[in-house]
Amino acid sequence: MSDGTEPRTAARPAPRASGPARSGPLPPAGHRGGLVGTVLAALGVAAFSLTFPATAWGLEGLGPWSVVTGRLVLAGAVAGGTLAVLRVRPPARRHWPGLLVVAAGVVVGFPLLTTLALRTSTTSHAAVVVGLLPLTTAAYAAMRTGARHTRRFWVAALAGAAVIVAFAVQQSGGALAGGDLYLFGALLICAAGYAEGGKLAGHMPGWQVIGWALVACLPLSVPGAALALTAEPVHLGAHAVAGLLWLALGSQFLGLVVWYRGMAAIGVARASQLQLAQPLLTLVWSVLLLDEHLTWAAPAAAAAVLVCIGVTQRASTAAERAPAAADPAGANPEERP
Repeated sequence: MSDGTEPRTAARPAPRASGPARSGPLPPAGHRGGLVGTVLAALGVAAFSLTFPATAWGLEGLGPWSVVTGRLVLAGAVAGGTLAVLRVRPPARRHWPGLLVVAAGVVVGFPLLTTLALRTSTTSHAAVVVGLLPLTTAAYAAMRTGARHTRRFWVAALAGAAVIVAFAVQQSGGALAGGDLYLFGALLICAAGYAEGGKLAGHMPGWQVIGWALVACLPLSVPGAALALTAEPVHLGAHAVAGLLWLALGSQFLGLVVWYRGMAAIGVARASQLQLAQPLLTLVWSVLLLDEHLTWAAPAAAAAVLVCIGVTQRASTAAERAPAAADPAGANPEERP
């Protein structure tokens, strides 16, 4: 009898010990994930900050429709080739509506509208106007997902947007530029694409989100590129080639890969506020690459925007701690599927 009871009593503690072993590491992993997510989102912002200078370079040798469709074809070919080599299965049917929003907003709409705007607006002016994108993205995400943020978060986000608007008006001499209608339209459609892509990145890798969105646009972008290249003048030079390659590989693919991965890790609204720094980075690139000139307001705007970014990040972190304390699993409600 003793031989039969001893194995059972010795085996009983094992299941009890396995539970805490799985749940114990969760908080540190979440902390590391938040840090990595912030770094990835910041890398995406850095990649996006070169988009307008690269577009200006591309327009030196190509027409606007050629620039837009050319970047889509190149990026779609890279994305499609990567998906094929890795034998990635197509997304589930329930994910395709969100992917189509990403395709309409980030892949087609934003590049097209901003390229058209840059025919009449300077790179620095367009960059500052698009600085309203963090606020529109956070607002869209809140309406779409029901995520709640503290009053301090929204005050800081609105303050950052106000700084951006004031700087845009000061840069343009007190009036909005002719391409601003294109830019404001780009804000709205890109915010939807960012928010939907960030949500989808919680269900699939970020590179697959943008990869499938690019592939979905190939049936339109390939004939569009062929038509545009025959209808618009083509004078390829070093600037035009470099600009087009960066738009396709840096802005349209690699930048969005790390951006969506970062949003999945730290939340759409929190990641979007990092983009408050994007216009200021673009201003630096416009000086270095395009010989544009800045006014005295640029350093002041940079300091104010950086303060707003810090406040939004701290407010988001504080908001995440409360549900983590109430929820034994420490899950962030905004990131739950």
